[in-house]
Parts: sequence; C-alpha cells; structure tokens
Amino acid sequence: MKLKHGLGLVLILIIATAVYSTIITEKQYERIDVAGSTSVQPVAEALAQEYMKAHPRVKITVQGGGSGLGIRSVSQDIVAIGTSSMELNDNEGGKLKEYVIGKEGIVVAVNLKNPVDVISKDDLRAIFTGNISNWKELGGPDAPINVVVREDGSGTRKTFDDLVLKKTDKVKSDAIVQISTESIKLVVEQDPNAIGYISLAHMSPNVKAVKVDGVYPSMETILGGTYELHRPFLFLTKGEAKGAVKEFLEWCLSPDGQKIVENEKIVPVAS
Repeated sequence: MKLKHGLGLVLILIIATAVYSTIITEKQYERIDVAGSTSVQPVAEALAQEYMKAHPRVKITVQGGGSGLGIRSVSQDIVAIGTSSMELNDNEGGKLKEYVIGKEGIVVAVNLKNPVDVISKDDLRAIFTGNISNWKELGGPDAPINVVVREDGSGTRKTFDDLVLKKTDKVKSDAIVQISTESIKLVVEQDPNAIGYISLAHMSPNVKAVKVDGVYPSMETILGGTYELHRPFLFLTKGEAKGAVKEFLEWCLSPDGQKIVENEKIVPVAS
C-alpha cells in the first residue's frame, strides 16, 4: 500500500514538474529592442505590433530619440536595431548594415492662414538662411518669416539641409529649434508667420503643405521622382542580423511587411 502511495506521489511530482516547465517555457520569448529616429518610430511600431501578433514568442520594443541616438545605440550594442532617417556617413556605413524599409517625403509646412502655396527650392534656401525674411517677398502678407527647424542630430534636419541648403549653407541663427516633428507642427499651427518641415507620414489638416518647385508632396510624386525632398527610412544592425532579428527584418521587407509600410504613408521599397 505504501509502495502505491509512493509511486503515486512520484507520478504527481513528475506531472507537476512537467507542467511547471511548460509554463516557464511558454513565458520565455525573444526580445528585440529598437530605437532611433522619431520619424521612423511610427512605422517601426506598426511593423512590430503586426509581427508580434503572428509571433507571440517575440517581444519588440520601439523607442524614439533621434537618428543619431539610433546609430550610436546599435553601434554600442545597446539595441539590436537602430533606426535612422538619414544616410550614414562613410565611417558609420563600414560598421553597420542598412535595411531600407521605405522612402519618406519631407513636407514644407506653413500655417493654414498663409496664402503662399508654392515655393521654389532656391527660395526655400534663402528663407532658411535668412536671405528672405518677409512673406511679402513671396507674394504673402507683409510679415516676418519665422523659421522652425529640428535640432542637430535629427535625420529630418540633416536630409533637409543636404537637399535644400546643399550641405554648405547654414540655417539662420535665430531659427526656432524643436525636438520632434510634432512640436514643429504645433508651432506652425499656432503661428501664422511660421514655416517648418515635417515628415509626410505626420502630415495632418491643421497645417498646410506647400508645393516645392510646383510639385505637391505625396506618395505618388515621391515614387515617380518628381518630388525631390525625400529620404530613406533605415533599419540598422551591427554586422549581419541573426536569429529572431534577421527573421523580423526579412518579414519587414516581405509583401506583408511592406503593406504595413505603405499603410503608414511611407513609399515601400518594393515599389
């Protein structure tokens, strides 16, 4: 009788251990940390959320902080994937592997009350360097132009400076500096005399996009190459991606992943 009770106890212990092991195993997951560009952040979050639905054993966290932070963080092994909305320099490119997940437009935005609808790239350069300082020089009201820009290290700023200021001209010293696309948009919304730049994905009806050299910013004009103010959205890894990180990146570039990219108003690379 004691033998039967002993065997029963052993069996219960075996079953309990197996169940406990199963529970512990099910709680385990692959963690992927992503950080960097605030412009890339919304599409990175959308990709992560959709991927985790189909891969419950993978947990992906996404944070902003700017392209510079993304490049530094992945270079220093702080995160598995860094995100950037600016091209890497030669030194960075030698250490990091780039995955272009899409192309994104930069919109020149003004207040809804501003009557100016079209600005040439040359005039943009003059505005942001301070050579044009009054809206009446562009057919607008007799009012000062308040320039709003992103902070140093921002991928959006670097791209705008490269494309509009030709990498050599400097932004006027009294320009208003903001630390995110949303904060630029808020300043432009509240100031009838303001002009700034924001990512196409963040464009909303509370500010007005102007045509640049006669071309309106849209996914179609970016894809067709007629709208020139655009930049790549990059996922970055230190060396070749492996394991869960590689699988996630491959999915981001698959038709399913690229559909998510397109839904976020980013031109998919498959196009």
